[in-house]
Amino acid sequence: MRDVEVNQVLDALTAAGVPHWVAGGWGVDALAGRQTRDHRDLDLAVDAEQLEACMAALADLGYQVETDWLPLRVEVAAPGSRWVDVHPVAFDAAGHGLQGEADSIHFDYPPEVFVTGCIAGRDVPCLSVAQQRRFHTGYQHRPQDVHDLALLDELTDGTATHSPPSG
Repeated sequence: MRDVEVNQVLDALTAAGVPHWVAGGWGVDALAGRQTRDHRDLDLAVDAEQLEACMAALADLGYQVETDWLPLRVEVAAPGSRWVDVHPVAFDAAGHGLQGEADSIHFDYPPEVFVTGCIAGRDVPCLSVAQQRRFHTGYQHRPQDVHDLALLDELTDGTATHSPPSG
């Protein structure tokens, strides 16, 4: 997925009023402030309360559901090898997020993990170095994961905070 396609998705979500944060490989590159490798997809954490609006905005761009593992994630694809992996995050009143279900598979998003990075010269909301490292645990690393972890090792967590919605 190219940076211009990433920006199309981010523009559509912003226009639809969907709070979102870039994660995964594009999120690591956003923290680095530059694209460092090719990306198959765009991983996004989105406000679970706005999931319907998110899916409608993506559908308007030609995306259709490929893999539905809700409440954990939903992956959508569009012509031209465009993929978006949507991770709905439910926020409490203190701004703490939870992806998935508390009594089964889930991922925590403390308020301090929401920061700002840069893709193609554009400031974008993304997840912090610490959160990206957490998401790279518990599985066998692929070559792109090894690349991302090496890049994360070079970065500091001194990025500006991008606050999640308050409940």
